[in-house]
Parts: sequence; C-alpha cells; structure tokens
Amino acid sequence: MDIDALRQSTLAFVEAHRAWAPLVTGLLAFCESVAFLSLLVPATVILVGIGALIGGSDLPFWPIVIGAAVGAGLGDWISYEVGHYFKDGVKRLWPMSRHPEMTEKAEGFLRRWGAGAVAIGRFFGPARAVVPLVAGSFGVTRIPFQIANWGSAFVWAFVLLAPGAGLLGWFRG
Repeated sequence: MDIDALRQSTLAFVEAHRAWAPLVTGLLAFCESVAFLSLLVPATVILVGIGALIGGSDLPFWPIVIGAAVGAGLGDWISYEVGHYFKDGVKRLWPMSRHPEMTEKAEGFLRRWGAGAVAIGRFFGPARAVVPLVAGSFGVTRIPFQIANWGSAFVWAFVLLAPGAGLLGWFRG
C-alpha cells in the first residue's frame, strides 16, 4: 500500500467512525513520536488530513487535539526510556549506527538547550523522535524531560491540527 492510499483509507475510517477519531489520532501521533517507528509510519501527512477533516465536518476539535498530544507525549516518553536504558548503546542501534552525525547533532542540541531541546525538537520532523531518545541516553533528568515533553506535545498537537480545522480564520475574525 502506498502512502497516499494509506492516508486516504485512514481519513475515510476517521470520517466514518467519528468516535474513534481521538484514538486514531493518538495512535498516529504516538507512531510519529517513537524513535525508529516514526521512520515507518507517514503520520504527519495523515494528521494534517485529520485537521482538514475537523474543519470540513463536525469532528470535535479538542478531543482530537488531546488524543494527538497524549499519543505524542507517550511516544516521546518511550523513546526517552529506551535511551535511558541503553545509554551509549543507543549509538549502536539502527538507524543511529548508520547515521552517527545525527546522534552528534542531537547531543550538541541537548548540550545547548537542555530539556528545552525536547520541546524545540518536537517541531522538526527528523528530530521529533531522535531528540527524546538521545535525551534519555545523554542523561537529561526525568522531571525536566517530562515537563518539556508534555508541554510541547499539547502545543504541537494544536499547531498541527488547528490550521486544517479552520481555527486560524476563527482567530482572525
């Protein structure tokens, strides 16, 4: 199945089964945020499409935003814990082992911004799943990580879904 067919079938499912929309959105955001899994699931394209469905139908905005935020927060949390468990061994895991420069950039980013790198990294595609993994292995403590993780998860979900839902127009006028 190609990406467009997956996107269309997922959006059709969400439209037909509206009650499942927050859960589906949460699962997609989870897949988008888990290190390694994010490489396999084209979730961002589908999430933007769900935002457009919100704007074009009567899907409830806030439950879907909350679903996406919870999925993203849990995904980053798991990535962090994997990094915390494996420590420097993360560098030997695929795809990190094939792209050591990616790990070095993430470590430099964390050195400069600390736990704030988790919040900033959430808004940049490739960094979204890598920064939490490296944060765990790099030694960012759990409380600052979780504050940055959950705070940015809710902002990210809103920013991702709001334009399609038509909220930018609502704020303007």
